[in-house]
Amino acid sequence: MIKQKPTFEAIAPNFGNSYTYQKFDQDRLNKNNSWHYHPEIELVYVNGGSGKRQIGSHMSYYTDGDLILIGSDLPHCGLTDYLTGNKSEIVVQMRLDFLGNDFFDIPEMKRIQELFQVARGGVAFYGETKDLIGEQMETLETQSDFSRLLAILNILNELGKSKEFKVLNAEGFSLETEVKDNNRINIVFNYVKAHFREEITLLEMAEKVSMTVPSFCRYFKKITNKTFVQFLNEYRLVHASKLLAEQPMSITEVCFECGFNNFSHFNKSFKSFTGQTPSAYRKQLKNVLN
Repeated sequence: MIKQKPTFEAIAPNFGNSYTYQKFDQDRLNKNNSWHYHPEIELVYVNGGSGKRQIGSHMSYYTDGDLILIGSDLPHCGLTDYLTGNKSEIVVQMRLDFLGNDFFDIPEMKRIQELFQVARGGVAFYGETKDLIGEQMETLETQSDFSRLLAILNILNELGKSKEFKVLNAEGFSLETEVKDNNRINIVFNYVKAHFREEITLLEMAEKVSMTVPSFCRYFKKITNKTFVQFLNEYRLVHASKLLAEQPMSITEVCFECGFNNFSHFNKSFKSFTGQTPSAYRKQLKNVLN
């Protein structure tokens, strides 16, 4: 049984602020690592390090930091933990109407408005954009509330102009409007997060969300554009990527630690998912990190 129930995250800005700004480092870790969602747009900059991305139904492993924009009500996990090896993590959260209902409708905000639309699928920025915007986000710490607000708007405008990005859920991800449907998908995500090393059957998962197996399969595919089996295997493979990069384990040990019970199937699945065998992936990643 999962002790932690999946919950809607209520985000309250500090007194006197219309948005939330937080900075985490080795002395103050971001401990919000469960699957969660909230109506606020979230911009996250991870300065250095490597770890797992779990945004909507997209899962991947990042190296050398990350810059992510997460859309409203898009379920996600925290990007860092004590093994990430990053210098800091900066998180900015704001409601779509945090500057008033019509503020982003004015012509000057067109790029930002379009950016928010793209962010509904989650966006990862790379290249010079990640480096330059990352530097700007680092300077937010020393600015006054007003200067920080202007800097955030400038950052969003610059992101809106950038071509260096990838939509993480390009194939689609759409939560239902009813809260019970949001809770259903979070129950599924949190259960996979806690039990992916074990065998998880469709019947077991369907019962968790009080549905028949056919109804659950249709529901999950409609929300994530993936089958549940595909989602579960991708979760295991991203965890394998993390272990190959961070732990001195044999590839056989990684295979079974990730919930695969057949080494040949693991090798084939990993190559299909990453384009490389586990051994080639580990060798290339060591060269990158070095």
